[in-house]
Amino acid sequence: MARWEPNAQERLVRAALELFTEQGYDTTTVHEIADRAGLTKTTFFRHFRDKREVLFAGQNTHTRLLADAIGAAPGPATPLKAVRAALDALTATFTDDRREIGVRLRPVIAGHTELQERAALKRARLAGAMTDALHKRDVPEPTASLAAELGVRAFYDAFDQWADPANDRTLTELTRRTLDELRAALVALD
Repeated sequence: MARWEPNAQERLVRAALELFTEQGYDTTTVHEIADRAGLTKTTFFRHFRDKREVLFAGQNTHTRLLADAIGAAPGPATPLKAVRAALDALTATFTDDRREIGVRLRPVIAGHTELQERAALKRARLAGAMTDALHKRDVPEPTASLAAELGVRAFYDAFDQWADPANDRTLTELTRRTLDELRAALVALD
């Protein structure tokens, strides 16, 4: 086995999802994941604290992408337009070759309470990152948190559609459409 091999984190994620699908989350060990990926257990722990975290790889990158894109939005952009720019930046990283991960990820998380709790924490952190970035643009409350929550809702609703193998639209397209639908629903409340 090579001392260093590229794409270790991606290989670990794919190996974990394969094993979780084949034999279940509870019975899969870190050693099995590392072995399936052609890596060592030590390499696994360089990337993840435990097997639960392998399912939430990229969270720090996602929060940074969202915050940076909101910060880079044009000065006169409304809060929702800044959130749209952030969602475009995030969803651009979800290429079609990653769709398979989404397909496998959903049932694993749905089948375990601890993973559902971790997923809820990730969702809250994404919303928090966008809210904080909007605050830096001097967007007051509750506008900042509402725009962020709409963005997160749009992303997750669109992700569920995107992870459906029958769907051939990009995550960016689906997220934009969903955000537009949520915005229209918000206007209709009045």
